[in-house]
Amino acid sequence: MASNIVEAQFIKEKSINAQIGYGLSAPNNSVDGTVDDGFFIQGELVLKVASWIEFRPYAGIIFTNSKGKDLDGNLTDEKAVSKAFLLGGKARVRAPIPWVAPYLEIGIGTSIGKFETLTVFDNIDKSGIIYHIPFSIGLELGKNNNVDLGFTYYFQPSVEQFVGAFAVGITFPLN
Repeated sequence: MASNIVEAQFIKEKSINAQIGYGLSAPNNSVDGTVDDGFFIQGELVLKVASWIEFRPYAGIIFTNSKGKDLDGNLTDEKAVSKAFLLGGKARVRAPIPWVAPYLEIGIGTSIGKFETLTVFDNIDKSGIIYHIPFSIGLELGKNNNVDLGFTYYFQPSVEQFVGAFAVGITFPLN
């Protein structure tokens, strides 16, 4: 009887997801629509609990720089710059549909790095560790849903900015 209990597993499947994308950062209190851009890369350990829910511990990096321009190409003094290591965990709820499966993620994590936010309302220049709230929406594509196409954001309230990316990912099963 004890051996049957030991064999019961909470996690059905394990895999690795690697993402790369176009990174963005924006101040929460922008008056002229400032969005700074850069690079995003992230790796996730995918722990499938059921066909519709997964837990995803992650580690990633985002680098954004200010170009001194707003969305319309006009010069601006506003900026939201992040150079950070991202670490945390998320839960993904997905529609278990082959070929095109929409998903939604939310979690909690930490950003470790340098953050600058400059607007009419904020003047923040901070280095160190802050918390963030990850939120993602996207599609898993392919017969086995191995390709991930989505928008991923990390809300960083303590520095009055959010960072994110339009990212593409590939999932590799672990055997």
